[in-house]
Amino acid sequence: MIMNILKKVPAGMMIVPMFLSSIINTFFPEILQIGSFTTAVFTSAGSAAILGAQLVCMGAQLQVKELLSVVRRGGVLLISKFAIGAVIGIAIGKIFGMEGFLGLTTLAVISAITNSNGSMYLALMSTYGDEVDQTAMSLLAINDGPFLTLIALGASGLANIPIISLIAVIVPILFGMLIGNIDKKMSEFLKPGVSLLLPFVGITLGAGIDITGIVQGGSSGILLGLMTVLISGPFVVLCDRVFNKRPGYAGWAVSSTAGNAIAVPAAVATIDAAWAPYVSVATTQVAASTVFTAICIPLITSWWAKKYGSPQTPLYQGQFDKNINLQID
Repeated sequence: MIMNILKKVPAGMMIVPMFLSSIINTFFPEILQIGSFTTAVFTSAGSAAILGAQLVCMGAQLQVKELLSVVRRGGVLLISKFAIGAVIGIAIGKIFGMEGFLGLTTLAVISAITNSNGSMYLALMSTYGDEVDQTAMSLLAINDGPFLTLIALGASGLANIPIISLIAVIVPILFGMLIGNIDKKMSEFLKPGVSLLLPFVGITLGAGIDITGIVQGGSSGILLGLMTVLISGPFVVLCDRVFNKRPGYAGWAVSSTAGNAIAVPAAVATIDAAWAPYVSVATTQVAASTVFTAICIPLITSWWAKKYGSPQTPLYQGQFDKNINLQID
């Protein structure tokens, strides 16, 4: 019964647990903070460990010969998502100043659109994509936080951003690749872990979301979510289709606002104090966009994958044959 319900929801194996977890976090935030295994599994405290284990399982499915494809696919998604967010945000800043327009601050626009929800992307790629799509998350981790937002704003302290944080994301994948390429049986053993851990990724991710953020962000926050989906989405999908020769399902999957982006305005203000007056309103607007896109993107990605095909839902036999370069219909 439960499994049938989850299968009917796009990326339901992650989205449903995430939604239920966010409800608990919003209205009963202390109920699971009793420590030990309960807190580790059912709150955001365990997100890094659970996602790290999933990355190891995912890396074990990637063959060395597929590395170039990972860099290409992930790079296109990363650069296009950043570019559209930076262009829109900088244009608003140049024309309307820091205050932005229609109640949307420039800081909120850049923070929300240049960032993407890596966990959601991975869940959607586990449902619709292939191993290369999934492993591309290692590159997309770059835009899950303040790094690219600071670049877009032209902050002078970017050289002090620790590269070690990026390396820390890649190590579990490389470890998985190592044991998966050395021993095919290990690759097969770890393969179920990619999907098995999805509900737990959803639980820990949802435990960091306060759904009242969409209310606090108001109409401006919803507008920001719409911009993230309807402006950045089509652009990233176009780049995915043109440069990666893919149908575009991955382009939609990356067109969200990261949960970590909620903390980006405050991080920016610590480096450039001129943005400090806008941190509070920008934070609520980004939170609203995070919740809004978490609802919309799985639905859009599911519809697109079924309409144009994906490795898990091909339109016809051989659509995603690795010997075929052009995979757009």
